[in-house]
Amino acid sequence: MANILVTGGAGYVGSVCCRQLVERGHHVAVVDDLSAGHATAVPQGVHLHIVDIGDRRAMRQVLASDNFGVVFHFAAKALIPESVYNPGVFFDSNVASGIALLEEVRAAGIKKFVFSSSAAVYGTPRSTPIAEDHPKNPVNPYGETKLMLERALSWYANAYEWTVVAFRYFNACGGTPAVGEDHRPETHIIPLLLQVASGEREYFEVFGYDYATPDGTCLRDYVHVLDIADAHIRALQAPDHPGMTAYNIGTGASLSVRHVCHVVEQITGIKLRTRDAARRVGDPAILCANPERLMARLGWKPRFSDIEQIVRSAWEWKQKHPVGYGMQGVEAVEHSG
Repeated sequence: MANILVTGGAGYVGSVCCRQLVERGHHVAVVDDLSAGHATAVPQGVHLHIVDIGDRRAMRQVLASDNFGVVFHFAAKALIPESVYNPGVFFDSNVASGIALLEEVRAAGIKKFVFSSSAAVYGTPRSTPIAEDHPKNPVNPYGETKLMLERALSWYANAYEWTVVAFRYFNACGGTPAVGEDHRPETHIIPLLLQVASGEREYFEVFGYDYATPDGTCLRDYVHVLDIADAHIRALQAPDHPGMTAYNIGTGASLSVRHVCHVVEQITGIKLRTRDAARRVGDPAILCANPERLMARLGWKPRFSDIEQIVRSAWEWKQKHPVGYGMQGVEAVEHSG
């Protein structure tokens, strides 16, 4: 069994991956500064180090605390609109702190690294579905930071004989009995729609209704967080081969915003109020993954990413956790005490 350090393990995708790793008997420790994560999302029995990955001295101590063989790196700032009006914070957190992390990982002698990247590295696609060799031209600072760390990791892999996997997520979504989406502020479509269904939000804004798509709204590739976690498990189990490989995680099919709204209405039994709004700058009409490389090389296939299953799982979590994870400060004291 592997001994894994997970950065950002109190976040949405990171915490689901932690639970899947623990269920399979792996030893896991989490590093998270709780700026966006939730301590109660970390599985019981997993040690949570409340540390900023850019704090090299603290990270050195964490890495020396156990014999880690692998790092799963999820920690990052991820709000795309914020990255546009405040890019410096994103380059500092995602790139500068990311490089600091890589240097401490290198000093610790760890040579297997799995990176949580994003489809945002592609920017506006020239063609769909998007394969991994599609040109990279991010249209926002968030995507640029992900691409910069990917490029750094490629150089590290070649120079230091690391085995690196970079997963480019498309639209991560869905819930599990223990974990759901609770971002502050919330920007993702399904939790926003569920907020409307539960009466927390008056209406949902549809950004763009005149795209060249069947119903005029954007098309996106929605993938369940459990399928994302499964890809990470498969990367862990794959033999070590020095170098970096990038994989898309998506289903290869895309759905419109209006279709997702309709599915949420079906699952919840509640008619949603929506408002059409202007397009957002940088929003392409279609984003759809080509996941063939991931399927062929790691044997992955989506098992939970039917849109009805995604929405139902998210709604079930929402109903059981109507206020999300609650107060982060209280969680941090309770979990680390």
